[in-house]
Amino acid sequence: MALQPHAMLIFTVKATDALDPCLGNVVAMKRADPEEKDPKPIVDHLYTADPSAHVFNGKLYVYPSHDRETDIQDNDNGDQYDMVDYHVFSMDTVGGSVTDHGVALKADSVPWVDKQMWAPDAASKNGKYYLYYPARDKEGIFRIGVAVGDKPEGPFQPDPEPIKGSYSIDPATFVDDDNNAYLYFGGIWGGQLQCWRTGEFKKEAYETMEATGDEPALAPRGAKLTDDMRQIDGEVKELVINDTDGKPIHASNHDRRFFEAAWVHKYKGKYYFSYSTGDTHYLAYAIGEHPLGPFTYAGRILEPVQGWTTHHSIVEFKGKWYLFYHDTSLSGKNHLRSVKMRELVYDEEDKLHLAEPQP
Repeated sequence: MALQPHAMLIFTVKATDALDPCLGNVVAMKRADPEEKDPKPIVDHLYTADPSAHVFNGKLYVYPSHDRETDIQDNDNGDQYDMVDYHVFSMDTVGGSVTDHGVALKADSVPWVDKQMWAPDAASKNGKYYLYYPARDKEGIFRIGVAVGDKPEGPFQPDPEPIKGSYSIDPATFVDDDNNAYLYFGGIWGGQLQCWRTGEFKKEAYETMEATGDEPALAPRGAKLTDDMRQIDGEVKELVINDTDGKPIHASNHDRRFFEAAWVHKYKGKYYFSYSTGDTHYLAYAIGEHPLGPFTYAGRILEPVQGWTTHHSIVEFKGKWYLFYHDTSLSGKNHLRSVKMRELVYDEEDKLHLAEPQP
């Protein structure tokens, strides 16, 4: 089905649209009225969040976290986000059917995981597919694990231990044109990044939540991956995000400072580092000359949406760029989110914008 320029998308689930169980459940998807300003969730038969989108073998794959109902009250720890598994979704075309490939990895299949499988990401290299995910270990500390599969949709076999030297949440990967791969991670508040300021976990630092005042904001982390994609190669670096004055963004600047949800993509030889500002609910981005920065703040991609902070990914598919993100418009509850997508465009200065403005 051909799309009109900048059309929004509606995704409608039909529970009866089932094929062979090995192929997953197919979800019917149709183009929305071009006048509609707020797209519908890509699926509504379950709650999905924190989408990581990638193109593998000519298909668009989405790796989200999987929200579920809970009686836990909302709090700054994020205890209400009590996720236990991951589903993988795919589509051949934007405007075509969406396939739910079912459960790709479960918490009870990972020896070191205690709870809370939060935002994942995926990558492909060496003919294998890698699923990266954060979770709390038996001591309540967030670590990052990796699981390996032969197909983009999994299933994935987890390594028995988390990635050595990894911590906090929101792993994101980027494989550059030279085939070098990088891992990004970090999130303040419930993501525990503030506990790692010395390079070791300090539980007593948790309540500080983040840096303050004119201090530089706590930095996301980044590192090169080994060729087998399963370990960190070298040291973990603190990524510098400078403001437009060339100085690191201050912790007090909540409209621009990093909170969580790192993502990197490349456009015209530049590296775009995008992220969530958390309690101010923006998706912002910065641009650099190297995958590990430094990066210079370049603007906002998305204004606040319904619900708590959003989390996103950016991908090129069949000549167009798309933003995947989530909100709570379907449930009205912060812990039950739904993935949406919008088209992105670049202006003459290579700045990012939504193809259609938010309502």
